[in-house]
Amino acid sequence: MQRGGKRTVWVAVVAVLVVGVAAWLVWPSEADVRAQNQMITVVDGPGDDQRVTLDTSFFPPAGGGRAPAVLLAHGFGGSKQSVRDAAVRLARDGYAVLTWSARGFGRSSGQIALNSPDYEVKDVRQLVDWVARRPEVRLDAAGDPRVGVAGGSYGGAISLMAAAHDPRIDAIVPQITWYDLADALFPNATGQGPESGVFKRMWAGLFFSRGGPTPGAAGLAALGRGAEGEDESPPVQPRPLTAEEVRCGRFLPEICDMYQKVAESGRATADAVETLRRSSPISVPGRIKVPTLLLQGQRDSLFTLGQADANAKAIAATGAPVEVAWFDGGHDGGNGEVDWLHDRTLGWFDRHLKGDAGAWQGGGAFTVTRDGGRDPGTRRPVQLHAVAGGYPGLSGTGQTSVPLSGPDQRVANPPGGSPSSISAVPGFGGLGGGATANLSIDMAGQSATFDSAPLTAPLQVTGSSTVRVRVTPEPSGSPASGDTAAGDTANTGSDSGSDTGSDGGKTGAAAGEVTLFAKLYDIAGATQAPILPEGLVAPVRIAIPEGGAGEATVTLPAVDHRFEVGHRLRVAFTTTDLGYSTPATPAVYKVALAAPAVSVPTYATLRTPSTGPAWWIWALPLLSLAVATALLLAGRRRAADEHDPELDAVPLRIQGLTKAYRNGELAVNDLSFTVEHGQVLGLLGPNGAGKTTTLRMLMGLIKPDGGEVRIFGHRVTPGAPVLSRLGSFVEGPGFLPHLNGRDNLELYWKATGRPTEDARFAEALEIAGLGKALDRAVRTYSQGMRQRLAIAQAMLGLPDLLVLDEPTNGLDPPQIREMREVLIRYARGGRTVIVSSHLLAEVEQTCSHVVVMHRGRLVTAGTVAELLSSRTPVNGSGTRLEDVFLDLIGEKA
Repeated sequence: MQRGGKRTVWVAVVAVLVVGVAAWLVWPSEADVRAQNQMITVVDGPGDDQRVTLDTSFFPPAGGGRAPAVLLAHGFGGSKQSVRDAAVRLARDGYAVLTWSARGFGRSSGQIALNSPDYEVKDVRQLVDWVARRPEVRLDAAGDPRVGVAGGSYGGAISLMAAAHDPRIDAIVPQITWYDLADALFPNATGQGPESGVFKRMWAGLFFSRGGPTPGAAGLAALGRGAEGEDESPPVQPRPLTAEEVRCGRFLPEICDMYQKVAESGRATADAVETLRRSSPISVPGRIKVPTLLLQGQRDSLFTLGQADANAKAIAATGAPVEVAWFDGGHDGGNGEVDWLHDRTLGWFDRHLKGDAGAWQGGGAFTVTRDGGRDPGTRRPVQLHAVAGGYPGLSGTGQTSVPLSGPDQRVANPPGGSPSSISAVPGFGGLGGGATANLSIDMAGQSATFDSAPLTAPLQVTGSSTVRVRVTPEPSGSPASGDTAAGDTANTGSDSGSDTGSDGGKTGAAAGEVTLFAKLYDIAGATQAPILPEGLVAPVRIAIPEGGAGEATVTLPAVDHRFEVGHRLRVAFTTTDLGYSTPATPAVYKVALAAPAVSVPTYATLRTPSTGPAWWIWALPLLSLAVATALLLAGRRRAADEHDPELDAVPLRIQGLTKAYRNGELAVNDLSFTVEHGQVLGLLGPNGAGKTTTLRMLMGLIKPDGGEVRIFGHRVTPGAPVLSRLGSFVEGPGFLPHLNGRDNLELYWKATGRPTEDARFAEALEIAGLGKALDRAVRTYSQGMRQRLAIAQAMLGLPDLLVLDEPTNGLDPPQIREMREVLIRYARGGRTVIVSSHLLAEVEQTCSHVVVMHRGRLVTAGTVAELLSSRTPVNGSGTRLEDVFLDLIGEKA
């Protein structure tokens, strides 16, 4: 019967393997996509007289034939290699894809012009010309390919600008990019424009440094080389860089000069605003008329959600289809949602380039990624996508006014603008591996805060909140009494004002202005740090009339954030921020609310779809049920063998027990013996005799290769119910040292899942004789006490059969005697004890019966008295069990 069960298992295994191999053979493999690398020469510049060589890669569509084309642009500081993986995926999905290193990056020649219409935009138009000549690309007309453009950040901006200047472009998917580069680098949350904006010093510095010189490079031609890992040319001996190369890197001189001026002054000049806007969609109103999917990151202090909002409004005004998605990512890190973004991009191009109206879109006109907790199986974060049929803008579909309270508060601008408060650390948000890191720190004395009452209902804020603030400069050295000083600080100073970076370098600024940074916090309670959603801050510059106070309506950063019941909203105004230029001159201001409330946007119809458990949560129970049914059916044939009523009164019977090592050597070989009720049996044998292996099979820990073990008539298998009548101690005790003995025993019994009343703690502990030691930490126990505690653990529930492996190991003579008394007391209660031991003298005094094993086989079995009487005494001395044992082993050696 057992052989038939094994045959069934093997048939099932073979069937599963056959199905798996067949599925592997017929499952479609990914199509092979090979890049074709080439250098393409373009002509650009204001006078169309500059020749630039662009390093490109072309990926033909995997399915062959003519297909729509996609131009895939990289981000600032990257190259064509940065988007290679995305290009391969699109090519496998049936698109002809062209990637390139923009002028001034990678191996392309030329200088960086920030996506200028005179330079990078002209380059893209000529790349479209090149694509139109490819036989793999579908054409709408001669020289007019069916083509889309996609890219992130710098690459997202070129997709927008190219669509405005080249009518042949049919659809675009810009990611995490700008509408107005001047406003992005010189924001002012009062809406007065970049001319009065606050310089985003750290982001601008990082932005500029990505186009800087590469250490050890051989001049401008080598700048950026090595970033792609493709350069197989022999190394060039580097020459020292010129002063201009060190100063400007690969930027056009006019771009370099612009940055030098604004970085030094901390203010946007008219020329800087004009230059930055020429490279921005704001300069081409009404000219982007193609279907546009805007993918903007929620964790982005460089190009905020407001930049995507402005793009969406401008493009929608032309009547072109526009969809907006706020995803978990951006320049400050986050999950990135690479697969979801690919699917959205693919669906958009399938619909608008291939004409597939049924293409998967993965969202609606407005989609927002929200936290869905963690997957119960993988423990990885889950992103859910809230969807709405229309995009309402940053003001939402409704407004909720939340009252705020707080007195007028003084805040100090520190000398040199240092130390600075922190909202986010530009460029380093991705270091947390996608986790949300709360880095916000408001320095004491620099912040004024205004709180709401605890919320009585959840509040989902989607968009930009607004608050009205009043700021009054304090006369130097004369703070007004009775007002609350922020952070219990009463600093004074003048606001003659000059801006600086946080490194203390002074820069000129107009008088009569105050620079503040507005934040919207989520306050959970006194024991939790305030949460600044996505680490976003709204810089403001407020004009102060002579002898008066300045007021302004401040638009707070756009976020999608849920404030839970009991939480409070906090609006904070700080005088410094690590990422921005701030005044260098010390000053003190009084900050108050001009209106005692914050207006927050809501979007009632933007709802996260209900999600049930993952498919495998439903499938696994069904699969488990099927497996259990199969096992039950397979086991019915041998159900009659599981219990032998004639052996109900026999504690243990071992019949033909066999177990082999992996190398084929037998650890236990055809072992048979029986242990009767009330016996204390010693299992004897030298090392390697198979004693411990036998005990492990007896306990159901390992399965025998042959034979069987029956306890009270029931066959022993792993997890067999009859094992509840067996207590054991094999291969040393394991206890939690910081708990006392009693707690260790109670914890062990709880782990068995059996009722507490079945443990019979008092009786087991009385037999073990631990006394007051039970209430001491186990780490204070002697070896003997630990052994007795282990015996007590084995005795819990007073099992009918107690199995002990080397119970006296490591004990001194008095402790051995105590252990002997414990075992005799236990057996005296009518139970059966099996002891495996090398201490033959102790076995002789403790055990009533013995079984001797050698090399896995039974040598002899019987009572201790029978074994002792079987040997003739030598020289008149008494016979010892040790002598009998050695004789028996010697006879079998």
